[in-house]
Amino acid sequence: MNRHHYCVIMAGGSGDRFWPLSRENNPKQFLDMTGDSESFLVRTYQMCQGIVPKENILVITLGKYREIVEEQLPELDSANLLLEPIGKKTAPCITYATYEILRRDPKAVMAMTPCDMIIKDWDVFSKALCKALDYAEKNDVLMTLGITPTHPDPNYGYIQIAGGAAAIKEDIPVQVKTFTEKPPQYLAEIFCNSGEFLWNSGIFVWQAAVIREELEKYLPEITNLFTGWETALASEDTKEVFLERVYADCKKISIDYGVMEKTSRAWVHPAKFEWYDIDNWDALYNYYPDKDSKNNACNGTRPYFEDNRDSLILTTSPGKLLAIKGLKDYIVVDTDDVLLICPKDDKDYKDFITGLGMPGFDDVR
Repeated sequence: MNRHHYCVIMAGGSGDRFWPLSRENNPKQFLDMTGDSESFLVRTYQMCQGIVPKENILVITLGKYREIVEEQLPELDSANLLLEPIGKKTAPCITYATYEILRRDPKAVMAMTPCDMIIKDWDVFSKALCKALDYAEKNDVLMTLGITPTHPDPNYGYIQIAGGAAAIKEDIPVQVKTFTEKPPQYLAEIFCNSGEFLWNSGIFVWQAAVIREELEKYLPEITNLFTGWETALASEDTKEVFLERVYADCKKISIDYGVMEKTSRAWVHPAKFEWYDIDNWDALYNYYPDKDSKNNACNGTRPYFEDNRDSLILTTSPGKLLAIKGLKDYIVVDTDDVLLICPKDDKDYKDFITGLGMPGFDDVR
């Protein structure tokens, strides 16, 4: 393995789209929501092993999640746990990680990956990420891993590539033509039918020095706040106060909007592994590996269903009898303190939980 290759796992989201399973004090990245026996964080960490040296795997999350990460990843060196004081989306997160890694290794090549995804075919993923790291090491590009769409999904971001469908088939890095974030359904269908688009996996690969240049070019309002990072990040005595000051004034923006849609260095590597972005209930339902004859997904051991179809039924008490009749396209989530029953449509769900203003439910918002 190349000692200049790094993986940074982004694990700082609030996970509010999966309330009531996911809560502010224990969000989805730290949960096993798929019945695979590992949390999203642990699974992503395991995928990074063997791609880069173990000491080059970092996790960046919110300070309030320190203990959860330490419990789930006891092998992670404390110096490799980067703590943000507050969440400001991916651009500030990546800026912090970039400066921290540059401080350690000016020749570093970084893979930035979210952890709210499921990847099948780990060997295929490993080969694709290694190829992207090798390419980025030799070329001054900002690389994204792109996934061949299997259906027109409006919940994903899309990347149009230069060279069209023929370039995708060649399975080599190609330049990005356009980014489109979560298009309407009709556009998603056009994109898929054209054969010129890939799903944006949110996995980025670049030289630390190159992403620094582009961050400082397109987001100076963020990078200027990090002035003095060389010495401030080197000491635990100064790091916390420095980051609190930076993040207090930091703009809340994603790396896609802040840099990737503006830079001329955007490239994409078409990848062939099976990929699921678990970003909403519908995505979790579509992934769920075990469904009954009427396409109901359930993690309970005692389901008693009648006339239920295409529904997702989850419980934190697997041995509880779940007697449910007559639901179609619904979510049922049963926890110790909440029972949620709601249509599976993402808009219906968001509108419904936004209206919950009862005492004790502050973590809904």
